[in-house]
Amino acid sequence: MSRPPHLLAVVSPHGFGHFAQTAPVIQALRQRVPGLRVTLMSRLPAELIHQRLGGEVAVVERAADFGMIMRSAIDVDVAATHSAYRRLHRQWEERVTAFAELLGALRPDWLLADVPYLPLAAAARLGLPAAALCSLNWADIYQAYCGHLPGAREVEHQMREAYASAAVFIRPRPAMPMADLGNTGEVGPIATLGRRRREQLARQLGTEARLVLVAPGGIPTAVDVNRWPVPQGYHLLVPRAWRPRHPGITAIEDLGWSFSDLLASVDVLITKPGYGSFVEATCLGVPVLYVARGDWPEEPGLTAWLHRHARAREISREDFYAGRLEVHLQVLEGLPVPPPPQATGAEEAAALLLNRLDRSV
Repeated sequence: MSRPPHLLAVVSPHGFGHFAQTAPVIQALRQRVPGLRVTLMSRLPAELIHQRLGGEVAVVERAADFGMIMRSAIDVDVAATHSAYRRLHRQWEERVTAFAELLGALRPDWLLADVPYLPLAAAARLGLPAAALCSLNWADIYQAYCGHLPGAREVEHQMREAYASAAVFIRPRPAMPMADLGNTGEVGPIATLGRRRREQLARQLGTEARLVLVAPGGIPTAVDVNRWPVPQGYHLLVPRAWRPRHPGITAIEDLGWSFSDLLASVDVLITKPGYGSFVEATCLGVPVLYVARGDWPEEPGLTAWLHRHARAREISREDFYAGRLEVHLQVLEGLPVPPPPQATGAEEAAALLLNRLDRSV
């Protein structure tokens, strides 16, 4: 190309894990393609976007998908999800046409989706080079929850056609198998690794206790944390929305830290199974206590990988919501320490994207 290319990255706002995968790949592409112009389409918090990508990114505040409709960070509303997808796919051709018109107005040279499928269908209609990147796809997730419901087969077929139209669907380890897609390419784990500033964080909190980050993901989850018995020798960092009042509990947002540096500086992470939190904590060597979803199709692969590479332990929903953490934390921190995996996926994905989207670069 005679000018730097324009990349449009379309990122699902279904939690923060999709952006956690996409941001490092964009940064790796910037290193390989000087002057790369980046537009990000999503409804993620602007603060999160600029923390990870800096100010040199244009943001289009628009959601190109909704993923699954959730009752909490753990529970899927199956009926509402199926109804929403049926409504979307009853107007599928019109939706594809409208998004193709939007792409025409934005004029990207390349499109990267993590992992909305409508933009891929629109890009295929325009002949725009496009790729997908994700550890899951919505067709497999939708089929697992809604495949038995009336009208699901047509919805799933259109989803899979859209994903199959991509030049490549990049699967960062650990990823779902995606056996029905013939255009996949596998890369290593993708993670943004923060700086470990443990002593500075402890001084700011005024504590010598073990530091536990409780981060269930980007989907709101109501927890009455003020009824939790804070384990002796531990200090908890929780979302401000939980309104902590205990002296041994601090709101994450009040610290003014980036999530990456915070995760790198704590002693334990408590979360749900999700790509971003699992992979970043594991590559940093941070032990993980997690609340299993139970029916999330991506979960078996994530948790198996986690237990191979990290100190990890499952906690029941009942123990989590009641704050019965002490025994779990003690067992977790007594486990053998495995060597952390290397986060090689962003560089590998950038190389694969350039090979598939623009062989002249």
